[in-house]
Amino acid sequence: MPRLRARTIPNRKETDLRKAWWMLALLALAELLGMSLWFTASATAAQLTARWGLGAGGAASLVAAVQIGFVAGTAIAALLNLADVVVARRYFAASALLAAAANASLLLATGVISASVSRFLTGFFLAGVYPPAMKMAASWFRRSRGLAIGIVVGALTIGKALPYLIGAVGTPAVRLVALATSAGAVFAAVLVFAVWEDGPHAFERRPFSWLLTGTIARHRHTRLAIAGYLGHMWELYAMWALVAAFFFDFFLARELTAGGAATRAGFVGFCVIAMGGIGSVVAGAWADRLGRERVTIAAMAVSGACSLVIGWLAAAPLAVVVLLALVWGFAIVADSAQFSAIVTEVAPPHAVGTALTLQTSLGFALTAASIWLTAEIAGRVGWGPAFSMLAIGPLLGIVAMARLKNTRLKTASDHLSRNAT
Repeated sequence: MPRLRARTIPNRKETDLRKAWWMLALLALAELLGMSLWFTASATAAQLTARWGLGAGGAASLVAAVQIGFVAGTAIAALLNLADVVVARRYFAASALLAAAANASLLLATGVISASVSRFLTGFFLAGVYPPAMKMAASWFRRSRGLAIGIVVGALTIGKALPYLIGAVGTPAVRLVALATSAGAVFAAVLVFAVWEDGPHAFERRPFSWLLTGTIARHRHTRLAIAGYLGHMWELYAMWALVAAFFFDFFLARELTAGGAATRAGFVGFCVIAMGGIGSVVAGAWADRLGRERVTIAAMAVSGACSLVIGWLAAAPLAVVVLLALVWGFAIVADSAQFSAIVTEVAPPHAVGTALTLQTSLGFALTAASIWLTAEIAGRVGWGPAFSMLAIGPLLGIVAMARLKNTRLKTASDHLSRNAT
């Protein structure tokens, strides 16, 4: 008589955990592909400048247009509570498809005005790709939430660097970069719409209410988390948008041809921005063990120090400048995910999506100013003063996060005292 083999019943917890990591991998891939639309114009700035005779201000305006579009999109989404009202996978998928179409329309642009409209619309629709993903990831994780959101932010960081890599392979053709990134965003939309499921820790959905933004504005913990994020954002996108331009000048000063300088600057720009992907994941793991505020403070201290130094090193050896830039790229994004993770923890549960969207909207509104100001200062007096000015953001962010840390500790202590009595 054949021996019966015992059936092993999979542990429910192990099955749920495995599914959570699969969902996170799917979301990370979708974010990487979707957010690759962001720097399409920056990665092909040399070609667009030659085509339309743009100056430094014109090239910077194409970057600022994405930021402004994103601000407009997130502001409307926050006012309408879209991230708390609309089903996440539908919201993400529709936004990614519309952003892909807007990005591809850059190929139809005939000048800086029509190109700026294309970039504005790209940023506007990406408002439904970035902030909702933080909430989507959080729905699958509690204990490892910092790591989970860090992985998502790391993926989108590498996604934003992709146009530089595509552009660095041979001639940075606008058609190649625009079509490749748009195709990736379409795939991301299909992937999320067809496969994504919210996790067991999904946040409650509520009917639309004009009062949610007011609720967030009155909530001290959330206000401090947003203030820290604003300090971080003052530095981040100005560095991302202009680091390749800095290295273009760096290589050009070493008597490379404009084409050779552009290719090397694009490759270094990709590596510097992509280092933030590693920083996000590593800092996410640290934050779950050491505390989110502590990690954000350390990351801003390092990135602020880098911004104070690197612009003054035009005559330094290449290895020194690239190494410092890689450290800057690592640290400048390391804290990003933790600001989102903190908001998911401290904001009122029924308003988490709106809080994340509002946080992001305010942060990106600030980046439009910091990108423009940094480009102007660099053009007038050089990269040293321009990049040093960015250190103001991390300094103020450190102050906000130190206050939040003390406030949360006091709240926890008061709670324990009440329970004891």
